[in-house]
Amino acid sequence: MSWANPWALGALVVVPLVYLYLAYVKKPPTLMVATVRPFRNPGRRRRRGIGFAGWCSLAALTLLIVALARPRRGDEKIIVRAQGIDMIFALDMSGSMAAYDVPGALRTGGEIVDAIRSGKLQNRLDTAKRELARFIAERPNDRIGLIGFAEFAYNFVPPTLDHDWLTERLGTLEPGQIGDATGIASPIASAANRLKKSDSPRRVLVLFTDGADNVAHRVTPEQAAQLAKECDVVIHTVGIGGDRAVIEAETPFGRRLHPYSGQFDEARLRRLAKLTGGQYFHAGDASGMHGVMEKINELETTAKEQPKFIEYHEYAPYLALAALALLLVGTVAEHTWKLKFP
Repeated sequence: MSWANPWALGALVVVPLVYLYLAYVKKPPTLMVATVRPFRNPGRRRRRGIGFAGWCSLAALTLLIVALARPRRGDEKIIVRAQGIDMIFALDMSGSMAAYDVPGALRTGGEIVDAIRSGKLQNRLDTAKRELARFIAERPNDRIGLIGFAEFAYNFVPPTLDHDWLTERLGTLEPGQIGDATGIASPIASAANRLKKSDSPRRVLVLFTDGADNVAHRVTPEQAAQLAKECDVVIHTVGIGGDRAVIEAETPFGRRLHPYSGQFDEARLRRLAKLTGGQYFHAGDASGMHGVMEKINELETTAKEQPKFIEYHEYAPYLALAALALLLVGTVAEHTWKLKFP
């Protein structure tokens, strides 16, 4: 509760003055006499009753003064306007992304096989897809695009707010689907070209790979990163893979799990991120990938405006109506059932 005109409450001092007037000041005579001396009390002045109508008038006056002070209740409302960022995920789809990064809790080959068959252990690409889908669901205001790459980059989804379509396309990616090589320059150049026309104040490329660049393009990854920097694109790089990795391979006895020793070029990934003002992250297994996406989510915050306004509910009209009703009741009573004759 608040008051728009709290100074008006000072007028309440009038109410007791009116009461004193009605209670102690002589009313106009209803009978003419030569003198009132016989009726005068030489002692203290006696209080007269102000009657029902008088009390109604006092109450009405009090309500009108309070109404003049405008009591009100305010409901504060906040409007959140979010301005998202434009982001592209560049996801390695080479054959090595079919490898499984084995956590320390799985010690024997049997435990690893059981974990894969039960779905508790997923390959690198499926792990990345799961975490990216969760990340997308938490960023409704961002335009997010998807590039898959092996030897060359393929634009699967341009930056969009249609996250259902984006998540659906993400789910269709498979290891080795577009080749087995790893060309890092191509997705960087493609993302920079996509984002350079963006009107977003923040443009981000997140590149995920488990291998070193092994494609001889005319543009090196560093040159592509320099192009991204000129387009105001920040690159975060994520190296995928740990020390304990296995991959399925065909043998004369069927498909078997074999140790996998492929490794990404950490020094280059760090260099590419630093060149554009981004950061490098390492995702050694599923838990590591989850942590990486949490850090990126915190790092790339969405700008928000929170203008506030207060909607007031005024009580003055109701008080004024109540005062009017009291005056009406007092007037009617004075001329009907409270009527007095001389």
